[in-house]
Amino acid sequence: MMVRRDAAAPLRSYLRTFPVVLVAGPRQSGKTTLVRSELPSWKYLDLENPTDFSLLDSDPEGFLAGNPGGLIIDEAQRYPGLFPILRGIIDRKRRPGAFVLTGSAGPALMAQAGESLAGRIGVLELAPFGGSELAGKPRWLAQRWFWGGLPPLYTLGGAGRKTAWIEHYVRTFLERDIPALGIRVPAVRLRKLWAMLAHVHGGLLNTSDLARSLDLAAPSVTHHLDILEGAFMIRRLQPFHANISKRLVKSPKLYIRDTGLLHHLAGLRQPQDLETWPGRGLSWEGFVVEELIRRAKLRWPAPNFYFWRTQAGAEADLLIENGRTRLPFEVKAGASLSAKSLLGVRQCMRDLGLGKGFVIYRGDRALRLAPGLSAIPWKQIEKGGLPG
Repeated sequence: MMVRRDAAAPLRSYLRTFPVVLVAGPRQSGKTTLVRSELPSWKYLDLENPTDFSLLDSDPEGFLAGNPGGLIIDEAQRYPGLFPILRGIIDRKRRPGAFVLTGSAGPALMAQAGESLAGRIGVLELAPFGGSELAGKPRWLAQRWFWGGLPPLYTLGGAGRKTAWIEHYVRTFLERDIPALGIRVPAVRLRKLWAMLAHVHGGLLNTSDLARSLDLAAPSVTHHLDILEGAFMIRRLQPFHANISKRLVKSPKLYIRDTGLLHHLAGLRQPQDLETWPGRGLSWEGFVVEELIRRAKLRWPAPNFYFWRTQAGAEADLLIENGRTRLPFEVKAGASLSAKSLLGVRQCMRDLGLGKGFVIYRGDRALRLAPGLSAIPWKQIEKGGLPG
């Protein structure tokens, strides 16, 4: 199975710009496959392999000095002392495209890299398969919403095998990967929280309610959420605030980033289960929001992402900000639109003085709904680029 990843072009661009490129993303998102397919002649070191780990650990400075370029280091978060040593190697002979690192632990890895390699490293996030990457495989594309985008799933046939794979993925993440990072949180507790999040997916995050349900202090729940977010499993989408008179909500929205994991944790086991699930509409919203974010990161180097919502309930599901450009999006799971369903995004456009807004829906026609406001069929987004 070979799928051309959209991140291949940004990876090549980063290699022409930075001495070190870090490819970060969730477990099994295809990081190793991407870098090894794009850089087949490079030396490869897998820090999950005890032999490779020992090779580096026995003399890290000597090993890196002896391999000052053309080296891929997989799962770099497993060797925290790597980054200061890399800085010294790079500064002796600074040139772009010397090292590529991969990692699946977000904030800790970013913090280590940022402190030690400031100005020397470019960070590329690799999400699971997106719609545009599967556009040439219609059968896989049709499965993407329910089963999520983790690449190994697409080598498996039948709901039973896919379900078994996802369950193993969840257990491995909780029981092996989290402890390997030095994080001491009971796997049973973290799984219970993760499953609870599946039932508040797409809603405003209320940490106090979660803490009461788990019989934990709110700071402990926040710490657990930090772990899940740092491993790219959840997203806390922050509200947008501006100097306008309306009162805006202050709590983030919570999404489980991969819909395959969302549905599994919610107890869904086959695509038919989705049709009668009360969370279906919010699942679709999160699915589209993640795809739009993925496209924005491919287009721009450092976009910001928010949602916009007033205390009265008017809402735009996603606000993408790149410099002075702001693009609001409303996501609808239906194939038709009503005037009421457009009120939130129109109010967002008025209040923020925005000239463009978009409604993503499951109909067949692209429509101009009002000056600057367009309705775009999901199929058009799925196979194309980011509008705006």
